[in-house]
Amino acid sequence: MSDKTLNPRPSSMDRATFVAQFGEIYEHSPWVAELAWEAGLGAEQDTPEGLAAAMGKVLDDASPERQLEVVRAHPDLAGKAALAGELTDDSTSEQAGAGLDQCTPEELARFERLNNAYKERFGFPFVMAVKGSNRHLILAAFEERLENSAEEERRTVVEQINRIALFRLQARAEQQ
Repeated sequence: MSDKTLNPRPSSMDRATFVAQFGEIYEHSPWVAELAWEAGLGAEQDTPEGLAAAMGKVLDDASPERQLEVVRAHPDLAGKAALAGELTDDSTSEQAGAGLDQCTPEELARFERLNNAYKERFGFPFVMAVKGSNRHLILAAFEERLENSAEEERRTVVEQINRIALFRLQARAEQQ
């Protein structure tokens, strides 16, 4: 947890500035930032944790279909987009931080098999907040979560996306 204040303060931003600054916290889903701004921002949203809670509530309160739009905007872990260098800067940094850019050919093949099995089972990519994790723990989580029901996994993936958003906001505050 940080007690660092985001600068400029989100509560002082107009809508366009806020969305420009925070619209990509949720992968290719600026509507989350738009609705968070529309709900109103106070001093409590000027910290990474406060803003993450406000934005997370938007995603939590969204319809399952809208939540799945956000889920489907995420890339596969150690997938083709990563190998081709087509990830957002945040995703590239997060995956590299977990060592996914150092996978052996065997591990890459296992990621590909698990990505395919997961998408076939649930209809969306596997998403995990990988900060503080490594490729071995991620592969184990993949296999464990393949056993979830579709509803349980949708809830799990939304929780993971909200954790990713918190980590991204904390990283931005640390870079100030």
